[in-house]
Amino acid sequence: MNTIIDVQHLKKSFGKNEVLKDINLTVDKGEVVTIIGSSGSGKSTLLRCINLLEKPTDGKILYKEENVLEKGYSLPNYRTHLGMVFQQFNLFNNMNVLENCLSGQLTVLKRSKEEAREIAIKNLENVGMARYIDAKPSQLSGGQKQRVAIARALSMNPDVMLFDEPTSALDPEMVGEVLATMKNLAHTGLTMIVVTHEMAFAKEVSDRVIFMDKGVIAEEGTPEDIFVHPKEARTKEFLHRVLD
Repeated sequence: MNTIIDVQHLKKSFGKNEVLKDINLTVDKGEVVTIIGSSGSGKSTLLRCINLLEKPTDGKILYKEENVLEKGYSLPNYRTHLGMVFQQFNLFNNMNVLENCLSGQLTVLKRSKEEAREIAIKNLENVGMARYIDAKPSQLSGGQKQRVAIARALSMNPDVMLFDEPTSALDPEMVGEVLATMKNLAHTGLTMIVVTHEMAFAKEVSDRVIFMDKGVIAEEGTPEDIFVHPKEARTKEFLHRVLD
């Protein structure tokens, strides 16, 4: 397999609080990896470290075999290869849907307006939001905003899409439309790392599931390994709590 992200001995502390303790994780091209675990287990911090929104305290992050934490490595260049979808959408409220999907392409990737528009509309079509191109975020539901956020990230042609609990801020009836969009993406061969508390989704789309507990990867394996035959007592306890 073609390893795209390789996290080695990653640690992250906030003051004296060690949130990530010696994390080792590889993600291969085209793989869908979901990260599950209780609140405070370090899932979102791991994702934010991979995207360098948080600077790791120690360890390495290799992107296509290059350590992105080395002095002199171009972080803006690295970030253009990662699409990030947050809990809170982070859309520009003063721009309409289309403009939200154009801005990064024009300013960061320096695409022409025509090319950027074509790419944006194609991605908005893929998430079922093309007919809303003139709407402002304030006119959209939470589920629609999140689908626009996904289209915006996809329009940058990332190698890897990172999702940080993309349904946690949504009303229950809107969760389904966002998960359906993500399932469709998972079937296109896109590399995805998803922090989620949606267990049925993790079970259905993952190539690999990672269970985090107290800042470590306590167990990882196929959905069947984790959901049907978990080995670790803390994995069993967590699943018993969330599934029953």
